[in-house]
Amino acid sequence: MLCAAPPAAAEAIPLESARVALDARDPERQQVGALRYRGGLELRSSDRRFGGLSALLISPDGGRMTALLDRGHWFEARLIYVNHMLVAATEGALGPLLDGKGQPLGRYYRDAESLARLPDGSVVAAFESRHRLTRFAADDHEFARPRLLAPPPGLEAAPSNEGIEALTTLADGRLLALTEGLEPEPGVLAGWMGGDKDWQGLGLVRAKGFRPTGADTLQDGDVVVVERAFSFLEGPMARLRRIEKAQIKAGARLSGYELARLVAPLVVDNFEGVAVREGDRGETLIYLISDDNFKPWQRTLLLMFELVE
Repeated sequence: MLCAAPPAAAEAIPLESARVALDARDPERQQVGALRYRGGLELRSSDRRFGGLSALLISPDGGRMTALLDRGHWFEARLIYVNHMLVAATEGALGPLLDGKGQPLGRYYRDAESLARLPDGSVVAAFESRHRLTRFAADDHEFARPRLLAPPPGLEAAPSNEGIEALTTLADGRLLALTEGLEPEPGVLAGWMGGDKDWQGLGLVRAKGFRPTGADTLQDGDVVVVERAFSFLEGPMARLRRIEKAQIKAGARLSGYELARLVAPLVVDNFEGVAVREGDRGETLIYLISDDNFKPWQRTLLLMFELVE
């Protein structure tokens, strides 16, 4: 099962984590919109392969994170909590994503952007550039035995770097896939629901300036979508949108409503992954991961929030 302890074949890498405040100017602040801050980390490693984290899974107990990297690797780490707050990440492990022949993915095939765990424990990953969905068996801890899924119809028309960025498993076991930049009609981004050879189209109504980069499903079946934006005046921005389960139907134009928005001086970067789990007290916990694009002026941030609507 993914998010278990790293297998013996995994390569350990140096990993440092430093705690970050929600608002560096007001360290006591713990609330933004419908979210209560439960701790955040900046992750760093001296291993040059580390960076570009664009997809995220969190184990049900919160003890491990699994992420995919933009340059053809997977990453796992152990998460540590004190008094229900996220305080550290340790035991980093890294490995290559492999193709069907057991070889590392080539340059134009390695841009992984999203992850979703299916009810049987298997995992589906979405890739850009060469748009595709790949399924890994539940016991495939090292993403070594990929099986291609039939792609949603029309996915091939997506811009090279704006394919399926948000992917989640719905309450009924079907996948929900949302593109970042394929607009079949003005202001609506293409999406699909279904699975292998059984896809139905729908759309996500764009929020001004924002594009979806990750999704996960809440315990009640609603979906949380993380979206990013950038302006030269305000810098990077992110927001979380909640889409009600009843809205998610074939042919729908999904809208939902905003849960929270992260804008400076709040801690924010290029958030591209979101994961949800139930906490020890029955609360809903939402994690965000940022993609540093392998740039020294960006950061890999892992934040945890409690939903307090």
